[in-house]
Amino acid sequence: MSAARSGELRIGIDVGGTFTDFLVVHPDGSHLAHKTSSVPSDPSRAVVQGLREIADLRGQSVEELLGSVGTIVHGTTVTTNALLTRRGAATGLLTTEGFRDVLPMRDGTREEAYNNRLEAPVPLVPRHLRLPVPGRLDHTGAEVTGLDPEAVRRAAKTFRDAGVEAVAVSFLHSHASPEHEDAAAEILAEELPGIYVTRSSALLAQVRYYDRTSTAVLNSYAGPIISRYLAGLTETLEEAGFGGLLLLMQSNGGVATPAELARRAALSLLSGPASGPTAGLFEVAPHGWDRCLTVDMGGTSFDAAVVNDGRPLVMTDGTIDRWRIALPMVDIHTIGAGGGSIARVDDGGMLRVGPESAGAVPGPACYGRGGTRATVTDADVALGYIDPSSFMAGGIPLDAAASRAALERDVAKPLGLDVISAAAGVYDLVNVTMAAGVQAITVRRGLDPRDFPIVVAGGAGPVHAAAIASELEIPVLVTPRQSSIFCAAGMLACDFKHDYVRSISGSLAEFSLDRLREIWASMAAEGRETLRGEGIPESAVTFEPSLDMRYAGQWFEINVPVGIDGMDAPDRTKLAELFHAQHDILFGYRAEDEPVEVLNVRLTAIGATPRPPLDLGALDADLTEDPQIGEREIWSPARRAMVPARIMDGHRMAPGARLSGPAVVELGTTSLVVLDEYDLVVDPRGSFVLYLRERAHELADRLSLAEDLVLR
Repeated sequence: MSAARSGELRIGIDVGGTFTDFLVVHPDGSHLAHKTSSVPSDPSRAVVQGLREIADLRGQSVEELLGSVGTIVHGTTVTTNALLTRRGAATGLLTTEGFRDVLPMRDGTREEAYNNRLEAPVPLVPRHLRLPVPGRLDHTGAEVTGLDPEAVRRAAKTFRDAGVEAVAVSFLHSHASPEHEDAAAEILAEELPGIYVTRSSALLAQVRYYDRTSTAVLNSYAGPIISRYLAGLTETLEEAGFGGLLLLMQSNGGVATPAELARRAALSLLSGPASGPTAGLFEVAPHGWDRCLTVDMGGTSFDAAVVNDGRPLVMTDGTIDRWRIALPMVDIHTIGAGGGSIARVDDGGMLRVGPESAGAVPGPACYGRGGTRATVTDADVALGYIDPSSFMAGGIPLDAAASRAALERDVAKPLGLDVISAAAGVYDLVNVTMAAGVQAITVRRGLDPRDFPIVVAGGAGPVHAAAIASELEIPVLVTPRQSSIFCAAGMLACDFKHDYVRSISGSLAEFSLDRLREIWASMAAEGRETLRGEGIPESAVTFEPSLDMRYAGQWFEINVPVGIDGMDAPDRTKLAELFHAQHDILFGYRAEDEPVEVLNVRLTAIGATPRPPLDLGALDADLTEDPQIGEREIWSPARRAMVPARIMDGHRMAPGARLSGPAVVELGTTSLVVLDEYDLVVDPRGSFVLYLRERAHELADRLSLAEDLVLR
């Protein structure tokens, strides 16, 4: 496909477990948001179906629509679902003799230190396909024993006979020298033409053999899946008239071309939610914040992430379905808590909510698609938070009686409660679960969640966000007018991003600064070359260098950004001070007399992309009409009772309008619940800002809370 053409439409597409979200942005910044039901068995069908529906809304054929599109940015859950359901590619592992069982042995530690009954997950590669070959390097990369080519050929025959689609090659100490892995990959290419091969040294050139091996296996397990999906999607789009640029979201918060993502397939494993933090920063920046929490509650899951000092927080020691992935990824905490999460009473008489979800099909009981089990959405309907006639702008009328019947059978009767109390229990429990998820991603980094405003996304997010914030004592929440397609919007604001790492274990006091500069220069050259191949000019390329550092004797290291000056002219004293300061933030102390070690040198190469003049708060209704459309009873968690609440049409609320809770603001694709203790103001962007009424005096200047703008 060609490079993006200016003056044309841009489309962000986020495939979720229940809905697939679309955002079409015009050159002038106006936009069209759309949602369609996901098809878990084949996510591309929902993508194509949504594009057809958008074309119909615009009075066009799908060919006419795609002919006017310059860029599509797509986040997908294809590889995530393949991993979670164990439907990835048949994968083999070529490893160093004596290390055949590195996957089940893992890193030798317990995931849960005090749970001696926890069993390790079944390896993605069965033992008969984990094949050791002679050949050994030492920790410096020097050859101890030469690689045995015939052993590699015998392994290739075993893989061929077993129908293996992909192979991960991970040899001990290959981070120090790729020589043996390169040679093995060449033999595999000869013996198994067209097979997908991951070399751990090319994917992740860093220490820790289990981490590197697990990441390489995940990459190969996902590689053929994402390659086939992208090939099919690309072909379908081209046949429909799309000649622009197709980009894919990566787990590191950047975008990449299909060819690059297919090569580094593991970076697609958290593709969808990775754009949320970038979009969140755009929402709070006009109010003077360079930090925020983003929460995205959809139909299946709840995602929480942190933006601090103007950038999303990234981790390099993540896990996916209990398997280690050491590639840089936006630090997103995901739990099974969404609108479709199923509520039940267990054998011990305890209420449980999730992680099992009714998904899009059959969906919650109120959807009328065959689902009969009570879910969070059913509780929200029973509590008055969702109007059955206005859900999804009326596109999916809900059956309130079915919600009450499911709650009565699954929750109320087993617990001896009335339906409203049962629904309130479901609401409270899922909110506490999500609040704990937010704490998990902040407190463990030494951050106080009360210092961050929340940016709310997802179709179910605005219904629950105020209750989550109240649980955490967070005073401010920002809900974009198009919060239900928030990640799709964030995708259109993300840059190209590629990460590089080299291991150089040693003392900071003794390490060669010239060598450090050489490593960064080498990685920068590689980054420029990759970005050049993706059509990014040199003038749009920037770098973010960092070091993984620790005190001598520590088990874990921390990543320390050093800035571009630290890359061009590294200074030991400044590097040490950056580490001490970061350690103090995370752990509450610094030990300046202890020697500091460097484990890894990292560099992120960023290629800036043109951002559309998008305003998710763009108003699309007659603001002269009365925004209040009615009144109904909703559940008040503070008063533990159903109370009268004003029902507002959010599209009629202009910037500056204010409202006191309890109230519900309906937006077609979601409902924003304003609890008793909160007030709401519409900011200049048209986004809805909730704030604790008792904290209004502290926030008055930041939120421009003028008394003459109160909505009566």
